[in-house]
Amino acid sequence: MRFAILWLAACVLSAAEHRGQVNFGGLPVPGATVTAIQGDKRFTAITDSGGGYVFRDLPDGTWTIEVNMLCFCPLRRELAVAPGAAAAEWNLKLLPFDEIRAMSGPAPAAPVPAKAVAPAVSKAVKPAEPRRGFQRADLNASGGAGHVADDTTAAMPGDLSRSASDSFSVNGSVNTSGFSPFAQSQAFGNARRGAQSLYNAALGVTLNNSALDAQSFSLTGQRTPKPAYNRLQGSASLGGPVRIPRLALGNSLNFFAGYQWMRSRNASTNSSRMPTPAERGGEVGSGAFDPAGGAPFPNGVVPASRISPQAQSLLRYYPLPNFDPGARYNYQVPLLGVSDQDSVQTRLSKSFGRKNQVFGSFAWQRASTDSVSVFDFRDASRETGLDVSINWSHRFSQRVFSIFKYEYSRLSTRVTPFFSNRLNVSGEAGITANNQDAVNWGPPSLTFASGMAGLTDKPQSFTRNQTGSTSTDNYWNRGDHNLKFGGEIRRQQFNLLAQQDARGSFAFTGAAAGSDFAGFLLGVPDTSSIAFGNADKYFRTSSIAAYLTDDWRISPALTVNAGLRWEYGSPITELYGRLVNLDIAPGFAAIAPVVSRDPVGPLTGRKYDESLVRPDKSGIEPRVGIAWRPVPASSLVIRAGYGINRNTSVYQSIATQMAQQSPLSKSLRVQNGPGNPLTLANGFTGSTSGPSNTFAIDPDFRVGYAQTWQVSVQRDLPGGLVATATYLGIKGTRAMQEFLPNTFPAGAPTLCAACPSGYSYLTSNGNSTRQSGQAQVRRRLRSGLTASLQYTYSKSIDNGALGGKEQGGAVIAQNWLDLHAERGLSPFDQRHLLAFQTQYTTGMGIRGGTLLSGWRGVLFKDWTLATQITAGSGRPLTPVCLTAVRGTGVTGSIRPQYTGAPLYDAPAGLSLNPAAYQAPPPGQWGNAGRSSITGPAQFNLDASLGRSFPFRDRGSIDLRLDAANALNNVTFPSWNTIVTSAQFGLPVIANAMRSVRANLRVRF
Repeated sequence: MRFAILWLAACVLSAAEHRGQVNFGGLPVPGATVTAIQGDKRFTAITDSGGGYVFRDLPDGTWTIEVNMLCFCPLRRELAVAPGAAAAEWNLKLLPFDEIRAMSGPAPAAPVPAKAVAPAVSKAVKPAEPRRGFQRADLNASGGAGHVADDTTAAMPGDLSRSASDSFSVNGSVNTSGFSPFAQSQAFGNARRGAQSLYNAALGVTLNNSALDAQSFSLTGQRTPKPAYNRLQGSASLGGPVRIPRLALGNSLNFFAGYQWMRSRNASTNSSRMPTPAERGGEVGSGAFDPAGGAPFPNGVVPASRISPQAQSLLRYYPLPNFDPGARYNYQVPLLGVSDQDSVQTRLSKSFGRKNQVFGSFAWQRASTDSVSVFDFRDASRETGLDVSINWSHRFSQRVFSIFKYEYSRLSTRVTPFFSNRLNVSGEAGITANNQDAVNWGPPSLTFASGMAGLTDKPQSFTRNQTGSTSTDNYWNRGDHNLKFGGEIRRQQFNLLAQQDARGSFAFTGAAAGSDFAGFLLGVPDTSSIAFGNADKYFRTSSIAAYLTDDWRISPALTVNAGLRWEYGSPITELYGRLVNLDIAPGFAAIAPVVSRDPVGPLTGRKYDESLVRPDKSGIEPRVGIAWRPVPASSLVIRAGYGINRNTSVYQSIATQMAQQSPLSKSLRVQNGPGNPLTLANGFTGSTSGPSNTFAIDPDFRVGYAQTWQVSVQRDLPGGLVATATYLGIKGTRAMQEFLPNTFPAGAPTLCAACPSGYSYLTSNGNSTRQSGQAQVRRRLRSGLTASLQYTYSKSIDNGALGGKEQGGAVIAQNWLDLHAERGLSPFDQRHLLAFQTQYTTGMGIRGGTLLSGWRGVLFKDWTLATQITAGSGRPLTPVCLTAVRGTGVTGSIRPQYTGAPLYDAPAGLSLNPAAYQAPPPGQWGNAGRSSITGPAQFNLDASLGRSFPFRDRGSIDLRLDAANALNNVTFPSWNTIVTSAQFGLPVIANAMRSVRANLRVRF
């Protein structure tokens, strides 16, 4: 016990280091003064010849960083200091010439000119910022208008004036005793320091062991052994100037190299329901009947002679229950996955004279993951990626400079399923008409409405994606205006070798035999679907963007940041013209396939281009933000902003579906019926009334966009408090909507018997809205304590999906003639969210032990304890009847009927009342609304404790202990909402229990 206590005490030590780079026009700025402020603590550093600075012993938390340099506008920003945080980058802006000339005269009595300290746009829109990588319109709490203007925050003029004077005294010829770090030049006497190394290095390791983690929560109450595992992460870095013998480079050629590696074993507990020995023998319950004549089976038992050989063959892959066979979950096992990763980053920079600098980077990553399913199928995933960029910065004058960049990235991923090239499961079972190439060997996917575990395995795939982009960013200072403008051209390739559904899928809803498992034993599925052929696909797309933004300092109390961005992303094409859409007659009366090589649709005579979707070039995105201090010399600051963000990333998933369609591929999605009987042996040979295509898109599909507006008010309060109130609104337009034309409820008359059905149709006519209010109170660091409390009240509604953050893909509507009925709470809607963060560092302040000395001071001081508590209401869930939509093979879009019973008045052991829902009446759709169930509430507490031990002149040892879910509190992300499932109202899975990580980092 004593050893454990000492070991834990050693692991909880920690600290943080903050680094940064100060540039002007892309060139490093030596001699700039950088000040870190947190309450009554101030630390000062001077940038070196390469423009870099470092604070080695800053406690974790939020610090105000100021950068001051004679003849330049002071910069100020609040940054979070924590181990592993990215280095800050500062871009100085030159003061107007009249103000620079004024500095050469008598010292002004007033503070720094007001134009240099005007508040800028913080928590408002940063207009027309150049984008990197794959972008989309995220509809999170901060929204598209949440871009912050870098390096500028509203500040008191007196503070910045004093900082500017400090920097002049330190960097100029005056050295006074008022600045303790520079009270005596260290080039004299005993204060003289030896030569320091120009190189910086760091080594780090993070350990997470099963002995430190809590047992995974058991949904069944059964105790499942916790497997032993380790997670080990390491890192190493080295940076400094490049020295080449006989070549005088000075310190103008600098490099950085970093390497990270991870060896991880991930454990989880999976709960499911497996068929019992009695069910395997045919005991399926009293509701089962013979599909041939409709007569019930005697005693609810399917005769052994009627059990299909295909079902018997597939049952071999189902394990037996390992506890109570009659429980809702009767099988629980631990699953252990393996994940390894290696990554390398290098950077190199070289200055040429005063006007040019070239800098580039190279990054490489390799990842390997082996995952295991509840059926003990072990699938392998291998990933390799690289990213190369080269930049050239050129300064035309003191007020104008440009940066030109070229970047190339490539990512390849190969997924190898368990049975690939190992065992032909479908062939052995006697299942035909699916793809049985060796790489696609494996079982077909099975889905059961009653909650039986669905048999499935990952599909084989090999993707190779690459992107090449060229961009330029230009900066021009003119009077009160700081203009920034530029553009980007990007070319992307998505090369895919995979089948969408090569093995096929069967769904058992109970419609054919009164019981889903009885239908399985009899070999009679209720729906089947398959899509394979045209395996290799070579998608191509281009995008172009241009932007202009102006940071206009109108007055000392008002700053406007306004701009305009135009962005166009072309619809995706296939290199060999192998995309398929449907040419649809008015009123969805007839359909005919259209291949991207076909110039004209056979039904409408409409012309189609190569992508089969009309380009949307209306990508204009205005953005504006303001910061206003209405009362002089007051801390009151009002910020507001408006912006538009477009979702240009929707085309890739659409092209993938279009490439796996008839006549280029075999695509099928059908329902069992008298005119189209299905069996496990011949379930993929069903017929349809027309083309067998399963997907189509509106040729006039438009890219969705979100309008975001925001207003915030911030003011200082007594006691070192800062209060902020924020309103955020988001309006989404052109959201994706997907529906099934010519479908009607079971028992309802068909309005057009000859009209084709069975395919889903994607349009862009949806919309969404989100309103939120946020209140925050933050305590500045004082006597070692800082904290913040934030509450958010919000509501988000939509009838589609923009495809943004946490929204997922499109949702198939229940009633294609009433898309307004799909309007409901968004899947990510969280009505209440409370976040509390606090940090305390020992040995700060008179009462906090700052005067404590000796061995007591050594043990007590500089410990940093941080906690973060998050509590929120549940997110919406949708009740579902897992039955097929009539005339299609689609399941999961029909919702149940309310009975009037209280939904949350649930029986013991359940969170939802099964009696609240029933199957829809004949001829009607279910009246239960989309997202009409409120999911489980969320709560989490994370904590960390650490300390830093400095050694020598520039070295330190950082030790920290992090605990996720430190209270080991049980929460669930969602409940099962399939009303036909035995697990309805039960949790699907539990959130992770307590996990502890020990971190060690050495810097020198």
